[in-house]
Amino acid sequence: MSQEQEIIQLKKERDAVILAHNYQPPEIQNLADFVGDSLELAIQAKKTVNKTIVLCGVMFMAETAKILNPDRTVLIPSQDAGCPLASYLTPDIIAQARNSYPGAPVVVYINSTVACKAAADITCTSGNAVSVVSSLPEDIILFGPDANLAGYVQRQLPKKTIIPIPPDGHCYVHTEFTVTDIRRAQEKGGSIICHPECRAEIQELSDIIASTGGMTQMTMCGGPWHIFTERDMVSRLRILYPEQIFYQNDNAVCADMKKITIDKLLFCLKNNTFQVTVPEDYISPARDSIEKMLAVSR
Repeated sequence: MSQEQEIIQLKKERDAVILAHNYQPPEIQNLADFVGDSLELAIQAKKTVNKTIVLCGVMFMAETAKILNPDRTVLIPSQDAGCPLASYLTPDIIAQARNSYPGAPVVVYINSTVACKAAADITCTSGNAVSVVSSLPEDIILFGPDANLAGYVQRQLPKKTIIPIPPDGHCYVHTEFTVTDIRRAQEKGGSIICHPECRAEIQELSDIIASTGGMTQMTMCGGPWHIFTERDMVSRLRILYPEQIFYQNDNAVCADMKKITIDKLLFCLKNNTFQVTVPEDYISPARDSIEKMLAVSR
């Protein structure tokens, strides 16, 4: 029996569902029951009826699944699959920002720790950040931890004042894209679609700015497409639209996303590890901030 066949068998035995992010390697995407962006994974985790959720992504995604399903078993195949972007923001930074801007609501990107979600007023993803901020009546909004996403929201909602907390939070994968990359793409021809975690100058020179979920919708026709996000988003798009032409940057790799492997997924299902836990005092406030986001998305 192959490893893939063993995984499928164990999944049935454990009544497990495998959820995978768009940045997962193609061999993991192929074994998943559902592949999507952070918002889609959150919605799917909330909808699932399986006893066990196996989250193939990074820890904040698995924590989100656990927050929404506190009575279910949530597993992550690699317990050290973190997110450097999430590490930029802490509850102390949120508290200091609240002191500096009394009455300003705190919006935290889903790429944040459970402690920060619990300290926030509402969560957002790159796909719904503009809608979430627009739904708030206040003029001044504290937004973290991604400063480039905050800048994108600010440009979409110029009547609001978006304060990035901290001012320099960023994703190292997306900030590596350069104007030179844009020029090379333009020379090849086609359309450029970038993630809002890219720097402002990349966003300004791109044809479309979209979350990974948005990319799956925008690229079904037209093209060729130059995809300015993590490399394996193109693996996902090529599965969805095999007739389309996609260009990727082979250096755009999230090291933590690649910690999930076939070997680790199989070990995870065999041994019921690694189980994701969330401190009890964080569950209710963090779930509240996520549920508010889901309500806006609906």
